[in-house]
Amino acid sequence: METTTEKKSVFLSDEELRERINELRTQKNAIILAHYYQVPEIQDIADFVGDSLQLAQKASETEADIIVFAGVHFMAETAKILNPAKKVLLPDLDAGCSLADSCPPADFKRFIEAHPGHKVVSYINCSAAVKTLSDVICTSSNAKAIVDSFPEDQKLIFAPDKNLGSYINSQTGRNMVLWDGSCHVHNQLTDERVIRLKIDNPDAKLIAHPECRGPILQMADYVGSTAALLAFTKTDSNKRYIVATEGGIIYQMQKASPDKEFLVVPSDETCSCNDCPYMKLNTMEKLYLSLKNEKPEILLDERVMEEAKKPILRMLEISKAAKIIK
Repeated sequence: METTTEKKSVFLSDEELRERINELRTQKNAIILAHYYQVPEIQDIADFVGDSLQLAQKASETEADIIVFAGVHFMAETAKILNPAKKVLLPDLDAGCSLADSCPPADFKRFIEAHPGHKVVSYINCSAAVKTLSDVICTSSNAKAIVDSFPEDQKLIFAPDKNLGSYINSQTGRNMVLWDGSCHVHNQLTDERVIRLKIDNPDAKLIAHPECRGPILQMADYVGSTAALLAFTKTDSNKRYIVATEGGIIYQMQKASPDKEFLVVPSDETCSCNDCPYMKLNTMEKLYLSLKNEKPEILLDERVMEEAKKPILRMLEISKAAKIIK
């Protein structure tokens, strides 16, 4: 049973939390996977930090007995699907995803039925139930390669992100049928704020995640997944960047390129940030208690896991063949 001391963060310093987490993961043979959008202290203590594709690959390879997933619900579900015999923990079960929520499985099933003859490509930011309805999963890192793997005359449905789907249509010349969903963190970024930043910072390159709306992507100097944006800033010769994605990636960008400046496109007029409230629900205290008590645990129906695993494995196979992952 948890004591009051364990529940209240004020009784544990940051250093004590790090020490206890390190002790527990060694004792329990646990691995901590964290997304780039997590708070810096979680990124620092994680065994691996990456984007959705990198994390899916890492989850498929791990020999740990326990996976603590510092991310959001669909990511932890993916880890469980790939590791049905392992215990997968999510520090805060309320860490959901607006994009995944925008695609209810029952509604999506009817949408598929209304488009016979179409194969279904679903972005990994969806529920396990939606994955069972899909032919192949994709991430922003491999979406073009996944779509290109189908014959040109194959009709496709792309879900749930309409912005990413529209961008891939523009890159491939396809005319995929798009589900009308979006990520509120990226979709709320406005042309006006981007234009204002570009005018005020003419020497800065605009880099954008493909979940952003079309007009912003058209203005961008570079469009790519979270990992690709990070890689671009490491190798590009420019010194200043306007970053159109969730602000958590700035931490890794600054660590990798301390001589460069990064300006986040703000979500509104009141701040200079663009944070996903779901990603930020995970804290070091919750991570510690999750590992200590081995909960909250991700539990999924066995049939759902079996059906959802097929399109995820297909994604990983295509990604390896395209040399997107090793």
